[in-house]
Amino acid sequence: MNEENEQDQWSLDVFKKAGVDEVLSHLNTSSYGLTISEGEQRLGVFGENAVKEKKTSLLRQVMSYFWGPIPWMIEIAAILSACVQHWPDFIIIVILLIFNAAVGFWQEYQAANAVEALKSQLAVKARVRRGGQWGEINAEKLVPGDVIRIRLGDVIPADCKLTEGFYLSIDQSALTGESFPVRKGIGDVVYSGTITKQGEMIAVVVATGTSTFFGKTAKLVSSARSVSHFQKAVLQIGDYLIYLSLGLVFILVVVQMFRGEDLIKLIQFALILTVAAIPVAMPAVLAVTMALGAVALSKKKAIVSRLDAIEEMAGMDILCSDKTGTLTQNKLTLGDPITFGQVTNEELIRCAALACKAEDQDAIDLAVLAGLKMDNSLDGFEQKHFTPFDPICKRTEAEIESSGKVFCVTKGAPQIVLSLCDMDEADMADMTKHVENLAMQGYRTIGVAQMMGKKGQWEFLGLLPLFDPPREDSKETIANANKYGIDVRMVTGDNLAIAKEISSQLGLGTQIHVAEDYFDGIQDDSRITLDIAEKVERSEGFAQVFPEHKYDIVKSLQEREHIVGMTGDGVNDAPALKQADIGVAVSGATDAARAAAALVLTAPGLSVIISAIEEARKIFERMNSYAIYRITETIRIMFFVVLAMLAYNEYPITAVMIILLALFNDLPIMTIAYDNTVLNPKPVKWNMRRVLTISTVLGLIGVFETFILLVGFMRYTNFTIDQIQSLIFLKLAVAGHLTLFVARTPYMFLKRPFPAPVMLWAAVVTKLLATILVGFGFGLISAVPWYAIGIVWGYCLLWIFIEDYAKIHVYKHLDNQSSHHRAMLRHTMKRLVHYTHAVHK
Repeated sequence: MNEENEQDQWSLDVFKKAGVDEVLSHLNTSSYGLTISEGEQRLGVFGENAVKEKKTSLLRQVMSYFWGPIPWMIEIAAILSACVQHWPDFIIIVILLIFNAAVGFWQEYQAANAVEALKSQLAVKARVRRGGQWGEINAEKLVPGDVIRIRLGDVIPADCKLTEGFYLSIDQSALTGESFPVRKGIGDVVYSGTITKQGEMIAVVVATGTSTFFGKTAKLVSSARSVSHFQKAVLQIGDYLIYLSLGLVFILVVVQMFRGEDLIKLIQFALILTVAAIPVAMPAVLAVTMALGAVALSKKKAIVSRLDAIEEMAGMDILCSDKTGTLTQNKLTLGDPITFGQVTNEELIRCAALACKAEDQDAIDLAVLAGLKMDNSLDGFEQKHFTPFDPICKRTEAEIESSGKVFCVTKGAPQIVLSLCDMDEADMADMTKHVENLAMQGYRTIGVAQMMGKKGQWEFLGLLPLFDPPREDSKETIANANKYGIDVRMVTGDNLAIAKEISSQLGLGTQIHVAEDYFDGIQDDSRITLDIAEKVERSEGFAQVFPEHKYDIVKSLQEREHIVGMTGDGVNDAPALKQADIGVAVSGATDAARAAAALVLTAPGLSVIISAIEEARKIFERMNSYAIYRITETIRIMFFVVLAMLAYNEYPITAVMIILLALFNDLPIMTIAYDNTVLNPKPVKWNMRRVLTISTVLGLIGVFETFILLVGFMRYTNFTIDQIQSLIFLKLAVAGHLTLFVARTPYMFLKRPFPAPVMLWAAVVTKLLATILVGFGFGLISAVPWYAIGIVWGYCLLWIFIEDYAKIHVYKHLDNQSSHHRAMLRHTMKRLVHYTHAVHK
């Protein structure tokens, strides 16, 4: 650019009307692009090619943690303490306020950092020409004047003027609302954020960042999203605890007011009790757990594009997998050519190679080019125009000039290429039979044809067999998936014979059907009948699949209440990836597929998905354990405090103790995101009946054991009420952490997997702090004799085994595995056998 503000002199409308040469001149660039130094210089002038989110200042973010219903309750309690000059209470309450703010800020900071790290790995790439050489950079580094290549499946990274090529078909519905793709050619402007549906062209960048059409209208563009199962679970748990807590506090306040309790003290206590009981940090803890889990997944080459997808992944029971590059190596090798007429092998391969574009790095193109015997085989041939492969036409086409003559070549799906050519029925049947025979051996074939001139008749030249062997780890990976309760089904565009051959080699089912047989004529979701859905459910795979069939397959399986994963890599796969519960963009997928997917793989093969599912199930177990523990604690503290006050008209613990208890409990529970956990062999999902039953049983046991201890101290010891409050505080602190170890696993708590070291030591340190505090008092609470502390510890250790025993039996009952359930099942089976024999007789 000659001037820093020169771009501002031309609006987007002016760029649209100006010619290509005029635009290149104005941008001070050429068809060879900018130099590397010019690109870096302009980046400093125009800034990054991104619409930056408006970020809240650090001060405003910190202050937000002191504003809201929960902080207000704590602040009112602090003010009441100051009014009655209870300064120790005031100091502890202020510490709680600051601690809650610090925890909230730190958790949000961790989650935000994790999400930002994932976003950076999902950054859109752009193929740019700088210094005369094509290379790939992050789209954020593009500047006006850059020359870029736009291909099928690309999300266009900036506003551009098309300068070379044949055509592009652009989906710009996200910006303009147009239902159908728009055809663009040389001289047209395409917008940032739109998707390339077909074609390939060269373009020059005319606007970036907030100067783009998308940037200027970004505030008007929004996307609605449904509430996930995870969000519903959080809301259900939160509502349950809030209503429970407020109901019990209301009962407590009414009763104590009738008893003539000091109003200020009562309100202060009620506020603190409510703050301690309501799970205000639960959404943040669960979000951090998922965010850290997502970072762990990214290290396994699987990037989560939205955090709540982790929960869906843990519950997935059917995975529809692509064949090429996922189940197979995507390393095509050329077999022996089958020529037609007088064509030689070398001529057939050369014509196919002329219909390739090496820089696109397409697997089929590379295999064909590798089949050329000599490096100079294509010398003297100039590719004037090239039409890339697209899922609809299923072929490539090129216009070639050689020695002043022009001819066209095409390669693609045999049935498509054969249909272009004028052949007699016998020859057509012979070529079709070759395709079928090769398919039965696991080969896919491409047809090759040539047309002299631009409007002549296509002449069929022959077939090129290509073999893509299965990945070495695919069979073992599929077996592992089956072991985890996941049914893997192959979905491929190849013909039926190839699909069955590869499927049998991999140990998959061979009940594979042609997709068109099920979905031919379906125009919308409402046409997927129950009969079709049941047939799809029974099928073990699909062949000759078009991208729109993938969407129908997903919808059919979801109609049968399956949680479905679908892999894909192309722009036309995007609807199916978006519809699937877990859309998986495989390694090398287009930007459009990556944008639609919930999981993006950065390494080839299916084993990455299985690793991701394992990690997702561990993350789910951590969230489930936290939910059980948090509900248990609320029930245990709330019911005990209310019951004790109604029975004895005494505070069993003070407001300061409740605050200290909240502080001591919060530290270990934050480490649950790092905990070791069981790996469930079956798909998992939120079962609120199970969660609420387990936590309610554990919570009520906690109420009972604490109340028994309180009765013992009140009736059979000479401790003062202040000392009894200290001992009850210690009991709640110690038992709370021990209950965490019980709640974190459905098995006996002393069995593997053991708690993560960070969780174990956090619990040990906070228990010791609570014990030391009770032993010495430090002016905050009344000190008690050490022998009494020993009694409390022994009592808590005894009850953890009782809690664990009850938990295991509740799980067995919920899973129909208790002894009486098994006895009933055995009795039922015996009666069935008896009646079966009677019928046969």
